[in-house]
Amino acid sequence: MLANLTPFLLHWAITALALWVASHLFKGIRFGSTSALVVSALLLGLANAVVRPLLVVLTLPLTLLSFGLFLLVINALMLLLVAKLVDGFKVDGFWTAFWASLFISLLSLVLGAFVLGGSPDFTIETSPAPGSVWL
Repeated sequence: MLANLTPFLLHWAITALALWVASHLFKGIRFGSTSALVVSALLLGLANAVVRPLLVVLTLPLTLLSFGLFLLVINALMLLLVAKLVDGFKVDGFWTAFWASLFISLLSLVLGAFVLGGSPDFTIETSPAPGSVWL
């Protein structure tokens, strides 16, 4: 069980750190408390896992026409969604969310590679491997 919990906690910590750094770099992003930051990181991960794929499928023609650049808009919308849901987390506008989400994505990528040592073996299992049983 800890083997599945560790990657989740690492992703959560990396997202929280990236959000915290972004709040110091962008004037339009503010956290009222540490708990708002922690909840925002958790909710952003959940939104990226559940809502974002639905938006990607629904906007696929627009994404293809824009050569994938519309995915940046979807990332900004995920950040705005989390800001609306979490009390104590404020994002001033779309463009702040756009540039901050781009920064958060890149910083999370770099931090993830640094923390994990660039290991491609780091994955979160969502289904059992073929021929194995999940309990």
